Order: sequence, then structure tokens, then C-alpha cells
Amino acid sequence: MSAHQRRIRTGRLWILAGIVLLSINLRPAITGTAPVLGELSARYGLDDTGAAVLTTLPVLCLGVFASLAPPLARRVGTEPAIVAALGLITAGIGLRGLASPLALYTGTVLAGTGIAIGNVLLPAIIKHRFPIRTGTLTGIAMTIMAASGAVAAGLAIPLEETIGWHLAFIAWALPSLAAALLWVRNARTVRYRRIAPVSRGRHARRPDSVPADAEPTGRLLRSGLAWSVAGFLGAVSCTFYVLVSWLPMILQDYGYTGSESAAMLSLMMLVGIPFGFVIPLAATRLTDQRPLLLAVLAVMAAGLGGLVLAPAHAWTWVLVTGVATGSAFPLAIILLALRSPSPPTTARLSGMAQTVGYLLAALGPLTMGLLRSDTGSWQTPLMVLLVLLVPKTVLGLYAARPGLVHSRLIATGTGPDAESTLALSSR
Repeated sequence: MSAHQRRIRTGRLWILAGIVLLSINLRPAITGTAPVLGELSARYGLDDTGAAVLTTLPVLCLGVFASLAPPLARRVGTEPAIVAALGLITAGIGLRGLASPLALYTGTVLAGTGIAIGNVLLPAIIKHRFPIRTGTLTGIAMTIMAASGAVAAGLAIPLEETIGWHLAFIAWALPSLAAALLWVRNARTVRYRRIAPVSRGRHARRPDSVPADAEPTGRLLRSGLAWSVAGFLGAVSCTFYVLVSWLPMILQDYGYTGSESAAMLSLMMLVGIPFGFVIPLAATRLTDQRPLLLAVLAVMAAGLGGLVLAPAHAWTWVLVTGVATGSAFPLAIILLALRSPSPPTTARLSGMAQTVGYLLAALGPLTMGLLRSDTGSWQTPLMVLLVLLVPKTVLGLYAARPGLVHSRLIATGTGPDAESTLALSSR
């Protein structure tokens, strides 16, 4: 192996390590809040609306700020954009540890913004850097995200009881800081060159960054397939974040203790970990992902229905629901890559889908919290989640059928990422 090949291999290993650390930090800032929401509400005098807003803010940020990721990556490069995302997560988590309601809400917005940018760039950089390992690495990333989210939920109350909730919040800034420092190293080793507009002259490109796409974003907005992917991601995320935000309080209303409800939330996420790896792999090996989609949604119907009809057996239904949510979100994420013909299209589709999807999903925690406040029961919100399975199925069947979003890309250079002009019909 030549020195040049060794440098390339070493660089890929550093990027792989960065992907792992980035994945670790895309859930804990959200999932670590729900188990201590009652404590936060009591300390700051938050009513049901204030608590609902606090649970809604992270998901709202995922939608509002996801669209910043593609232009930020084109302007400064993908690696520096990831550094910025992790820096925001670190600052937001640290700020939430201060004893102030303003700091709590402001820190939540900062962390949510960083997570939004990281969410968009993760599938794009995987497809660009490891194009023949997209399914495997997406599965690994989803597995790590699920595991870190479960750990954050499971440790929330033990950390609060051991070191206090202020330090328990700040503790999660340490892994995000470590990830930011690693991506600083990656950014420094990448040599960027401006991408010249496609013309008859010479073309420059950033070889180690997700390249710009000649496809206008507006064309994706006219694609029915792109909208179905966005809608499915939104519906899946809505269910997940409603459960992450309110499941402990739902279970406490059913008579379970705070520790039991936190343990069940952690179980829901832990049981989904292997499916976060298996589902993307299975999806990439299927020409048509619709049978897989229907199986996942059937399991979700069983879990949610069980919570409504037989809450005394909540441990069982939380386990079933964990299988469903642990499968549905990775399926939605891998569809971003499977429905796009190139890394830049993946980045644009990811930005569009996560903007639209998470804006829809943000309505979930707030709406369910307000429904609970109006009705005095969690039965109605859970029934609404069951009804949402109908549009989720319709959107999912359209998003999971074979096809690619319409794209016309012009080659920008040589190498594995250079492509000839493509004309792929929208579905």
C-alpha cells in the first residue's frame, strides 16, 4: 500500500469515527428531557402549555432549521458545517444547565438547531463518502442514535438523583464537545476548492465535501415522490416525538412510578436498536420497500392499540411500540438515499424532507399536550396516534415504491462521485 493510499484510508477512518460521534449526539438532548419534565415543571412553575412548548421546541427547530444545512455546507464545506452543528448542540446543552427558565428554553432552541443541521448532513455525507456502504452505515448510524437516546432517557433520573439535574443536563455536553473537536480535525485535513458553475470551461470541485447540485431545490418541491418521503418522515417523527415527550407522563397517569415510566421509555428506545441496523440493510436489498413498510406499520398499530385498550400490560405494549418506532424512523431515513440518485440530491431531499417533516412532527407533542389538558386523559391523544396510521400508510406506500426523484446532474469531475447527465422521471 502506497503512502497516498494509506492517507486516504486513514482519512476515511477519521470520517467514520466522526460519523459515529455525530450519531451519538443527535438524540440525547431531546430524549433526556422527558423523564425529568415533571421536575422541571415543578421547579419553574410550568403549566401544561409551558411543558408542551418545551417538548415541542426541539422538534420545531428540526423543521425550521433543517433547510439551513445544505446552503451552509455549500458555503463553508460539509465538515465545518458539522463542526458548527455540534458546537450549537454543546452550547445549548450547557446553557440548559443554568438555573433559569430563559436559559432552559434558549438552550433547547440552540441544541435543536444543531441537531437539525446534523440530521440533514448525516445521510448526505454517508452516501458521499461511502457510496457502496450506504445501507450498512445508515443502519449503524441509526443504531447508535437509538442507543444514545435510550441511554440518555434511562440515565436521566439516576443522574438527577446522584449529581443534581443541572449537572445531569450539562453532562451530555461532553460527548458533543468531543465530537466537535474530532470534526475540527477532519475539517482541517480537507482541502477545499470553490465549485465553479457548470459551463464550457474548467470545473473545480471540493473533492471531500458533498458537492453542489445543479438541480434547483424548487424542482424537488414539484416532485410528488419528494413530498411523500417528506410526509412519511413527518408522520413517523410525529409519533416518535409524541411518545418520547409524553410517554413517561402517560404511564404515570396509568399508575406507574416515575422510575418505572423512565425505564419503559428507555426500553422503548433500546428494543429498537437492532432494528435501526437491520431495517436500512433490508430496505437497500429490496427493489420495492412497500412490504417492509406495511409490516412495520402493523406492529405500530398493535403497540399503540395495546396502550389504549390494555394499559395494565404497558410493559408489553411499550416493547412492541419500541420495535415499531425503532424500525419506522430508520426506514424513513434510508428512503432519503434510496429515492435520490446522488449525494447532492440526497442532501437537498434530506433538507426538504426534514424541514417539511419535522414542522409537521412539531405539531404532535404540542397538540397531544393540549388534548390531554382539555380532556384530562391520555386516551384521546393515543387514539389520535392510531388514526394517524392511515395517512402514514398512504404516504409510506407512495414513498416506498420503486423510483427516484427527478434530477438533472452534470458531471463535475472524475472519481466515484462524478456523474453523467441524468434524466430520471419523477414519480
